[in-house]
Amino acid sequence: MLAVIIILAFIGSKDRQEKWKYIIWGVTTMIAIAPLSSFIIAIIYAIYVADGFAGVAVLGLLFPVFFLVGLVVLIIGIYKAVKS
Repeated sequence: MLAVIIILAFIGSKDRQEKWKYIIWGVTTMIAIAPLSSFIIAIIYAIYVADGFAGVAVLGLLFPVFFLVGLVVLIIGIYKAVKS
């Protein structure tokens, strides 16, 4: 599922202005990539250490970091000047 979302974002941002690429990737990162990837990493870590609470802790740390990265990319896209 995550790979499909990344492929769709790549196709959607192809042949667009740099401003729209930032916006598309920022929204995709915040809405799709951050929750799915942090969940997958947390599940793998929880299985590795055999402790579910460790997985919840990893999820609680990774999701805000990935979300903020997406938010920064989106803000860069919103305030980026369009070059003719």
